[in-house]
Amino acid sequence: MKVMIFTDIHGNASALRAVLSYLDQSSDIDAVYCLGDLVGIGPEHNEVIDLLRQRPDIQTISGNHDECVLALIHGDVYPASYQHAKEHHQWIADSLTQENQSYLERLPRELNVTHQEQTMYLTHYAYADQTKKIGEEPLKPAVDGTKENLPVLFSGNEARIIGFGHHHPAQQVETEQTLYINPGAVGCQETALAPVAILTLEKGQVRSEILTIPYDDRPFLNVLNATEMPERELMRRLFFGNRS
Repeated sequence: MKVMIFTDIHGNASALRAVLSYLDQSSDIDAVYCLGDLVGIGPEHNEVIDLLRQRPDIQTISGNHDECVLALIHGDVYPASYQHAKEHHQWIADSLTQENQSYLERLPRELNVTHQEQTMYLTHYAYADQTKKIGEEPLKPAVDGTKENLPVLFSGNEARIIGFGHHHPAQQVETEQTLYINPGAVGCQETALAPVAILTLEKGQVRSEILTIPYDDRPFLNVLNATEMPERELMRRLFFGNRS
């Protein structure tokens, strides 16, 4: 069977539509997982969540940007490490529809699933403490994954496959026990390419590849250019290759 994993859409509906189009044309994909950060950075948070709400075939978990926005809506403690993004997150909180807020509130932080006798742990990133709210800084610091540091980062987890996001570059590392895979951010690349991971699972065997799906970024850039979003030009430079 085949499993698709994607993550970090970050308010880029054009990139997500390309992923969904690829999925709809691929009759051999049996399960699909989205690993969080639907919102933040890009301006199309409602459009992204609207698209995912229409897809019961995709299981989705929450990311830190999603939870930061909810913390502001609920009046919870906002994380000190994200103070630089607070105005941006407040802008999202103020414009998020009630239906989409409710959708984010229902998302779990992790999934444990098994396909073809292969155990999978899916999360936005490694947690230092799952019980803490986002304002209490529950995530571990992001690292460039290696065979040495990823087993430490996810210590105590014995899943055959660990899928994650958060750190935007793609990471694909395999040890004797575990395949660690981060497809890279769907919505935040320097060029108009949306990465996804495709896992082929058989009893006793796992094969993985990261595909990059090209898309027309003009609709997204038109929205970005027309939206008075806090830190827009900084986001454009840092996360979208300064595309205009």
